[in-house]
Amino acid sequence: MNIHSGPVRYRTIWISDIHLGTRGCKAEFLLSFLRATESDHLFLVGDIVDGWRLRRSWYWPQAHNDVVQKLLRKARKGTRVIYVPGNHDEALRDYVDNHFGGVEVVTNWVHPLADGRRFLVLHGDEFDGVVRYARWLAFLGDHAYTFALSLNHWFNVARRRLGYPYWSLSAYLKEKVKNAVEYISSFENAVADEARRRGVDGVVCGHIHKAEIRDIGGIAYCNDGDWVESCTALVETLEGRLEIVHWAREHDRHLGQKVLEPAW
Repeated sequence: MNIHSGPVRYRTIWISDIHLGTRGCKAEFLLSFLRATESDHLFLVGDIVDGWRLRRSWYWPQAHNDVVQKLLRKARKGTRVIYVPGNHDEALRDYVDNHFGGVEVVTNWVHPLADGRRFLVLHGDEFDGVVRYARWLAFLGDHAYTFALSLNHWFNVARRRLGYPYWSLSAYLKEKVKNAVEYISSFENAVADEARRRGVDGVVCGHIHKAEIRDIGGIAYCNDGDWVESCTALVETLEGRLEIVHWAREHDRHLGQKVLEPAW
């Protein structure tokens, strides 16, 4: 698929952790993805707007407003848009079961795939011990993460000037830290356990900014990633296959084919 050709149609698209209102948000990448795709269902799986950051300092460039307008336009044109708030946009949890501009706000959702499998959709912060039981530590970590994203931004400015494609330094550093790896593993297992408890076939979440599709004890665990580091989305094809789209690679390389992880 060429990114300048007509939109590619999916049955379902999941995106999360956009963090509108922060300098780390890759709004331009997301806009190009939204323009290049269409779907029957579009899930916003939390942390779409970063309320934590906006309370400290206001940052809202035109590209962030364009993302909101594009999402609302999709809802007006017939896409079913479902918003599952996360911890950074937790204020919206006071408005679950309401509609805003055609966007449904829910706590979580069970989505049936085209092949009959049922997937629980949630942000995932309720299974993060740091966010749930040590909120002050979560805010401290948020400051450190902001610094890593700032470093990531200038690192990629230099790469672009040298003719290299986008590459996430912050994601690479996170992969190399042992404690982060252990935390991610514990989170994934906890989310899979909840899906098992709910009697569904799989789970789709965000929160940890690590896109992945894998089996955890018979549960299909899917994380749609983020739009501050990896610029990824989870998609369901018209036949019910699940794939991860790595849009940063597509956007930078202008290749003829999307870079996908194995289908499920």
